[in-house]
Amino acid sequence: MLEQLTFESLLDACRPGGSSVLTARTELVPAAGEQAGIAPARYVRGRDGAYAFEKRFAALGPGEAPVPVDAVVIDSKGSSLNRIEEPLSNAIRDNDPLIALTPRIRVEYEGLEPVTCLDLPHRAFDGHIRAGSVGDKPVTQHPDYRAIRNSTPANARPLLEMSPISIVLGSWDSTRKSHQVRFRSALVGETIGILADQSGNGTEIAPRGAARFDSLAPSVRLSAEDMQALLDAQKEELSPGNIESIQKEINAAKGGTTSAAALVLGSIPPTLNGLGFVSCRRIIRTHVLSFAALRQIRFDLGADGDAVARSLLAALALNGLARSYAEVT
Repeated sequence: MLEQLTFESLLDACRPGGSSVLTARTELVPAAGEQAGIAPARYVRGRDGAYAFEKRFAALGPGEAPVPVDAVVIDSKGSSLNRIEEPLSNAIRDNDPLIALTPRIRVEYEGLEPVTCLDLPHRAFDGHIRAGSVGDKPVTQHPDYRAIRNSTPANARPLLEMSPISIVLGSWDSTRKSHQVRFRSALVGETIGILADQSGNGTEIAPRGAARFDSLAPSVRLSAEDMQALLDAQKEELSPGNIESIQKEINAAKGGTTSAAALVLGSIPPTLNGLGFVSCRRIIRTHVLSFAALRQIRFDLGADGDAVARSLLAALALNGLARSYAEVT
């Protein structure tokens, strides 16, 4: 067991025959206390929201023997990696003296905050980057960008020098016609909850209600003409789908009245159609950094140089991981 992580131990792990993985595991509790329910990651199943329940092999309590248990995914692999990228991106924006030196690809849109390959979902091969231009030429024709698209695990040096995050956290140039470069994530992670109720009803989530009370006017109904005037005045701030839905209600009202609740006027009665909270007896957050995966990548720098490049990638991953642990929510 490694007692202290040093540069030498990191470098040794990145050489052939080094350590296989570095594993971090932390037990969490709800911020409001053990009696509080939590809201896991929400997914869409058909038209309904759903939680991801799975069978896992884990102990029901610390010190107990592992057994098959019902668990819920609180934070998936993809989300866990986003939580590592975000603090790194923020450190760059804050001009951290070391992290700000991290190579990255930046995209600028007029009037918007610039984003980088640490912010974009597909990293170096994101559509926003491929749709961009450098000077007056498409970025896909730029020799430096063509070089990173032609990178392979046998020589990933161009990608290392332009977007190292795309190597260590994984990337895939999935829409390219041929020679699609793909790097698997050397760092993976997740957070799961062991359900408090291990009976057959444990995954049946009780619906949760929501309501809005308006003390000024509990019920607001307007004529079609007044509702139309209110809608026209706010059209620039409403989504097309919202506008279409409200317009249908106005048209259906004809000579009668229609509720102004769609424009956030009046109360909304309680309904039981939302997903409720989940109670967990244990919450476990884990991350694994695979040195074995990093050792599969070369950078045309020789054996020693390749090991140094891998240790640089590992250090970047661990820096982001440490920052993400400082912001556990």
